[in-house]
Amino acid sequence: MEAKTNAMRIFDKHNVTYKHYQYDPEQAISGEEVAAALGENPAQVFKTLVTVAKSKKNYVFMLPVAAELDLKKAAEAVGEKAVDMLKSKELLPLTGYVHGGCSPIGMKKFFTTTIDSSAQNFSSIIFSGGRRGLQVETSLEDLGKVISFSLADIVQK
Repeated sequence: MEAKTNAMRIFDKHNVTYKHYQYDPEQAISGEEVAAALGENPAQVFKTLVTVAKSKKNYVFMLPVAAELDLKKAAEAVGEKAVDMLKSKELLPLTGYVHGGCSPIGMKKFFTTTIDSSAQNFSSIIFSGGRRGLQVETSLEDLGKVISFSLADIVQK
């Protein structure tokens, strides 16, 4: 395996149990393609999205790869009037991660994180390990040992 990512080093430091999966990032571009490449249920594979609110604060949302973020519900979940998706070119300078490799763990700075409540339906969830082509899997309980987050219904119905 290649060198560990920040997310994996943070898991190790906190003695968090996790699995990691690698896939060809050229063959799996969308989140649904990533889930298929891993042979996993797309409802259990989560994408990490970064937003910016009218207040200029940034927020992180995690939701199943096949779902769309409901910006109104997302804003409500974090107590903002409105949130918009962060522009792709702003992602790397803000988080240290590139589009398609953004993990909620190990960003340059911690941002308020909300995970879609559907995550509770699984004993573990799979999400980016901090590099395109790498996913990690852990339980919500173990994820809570390395980042704080809340759960809310944030997907479009």
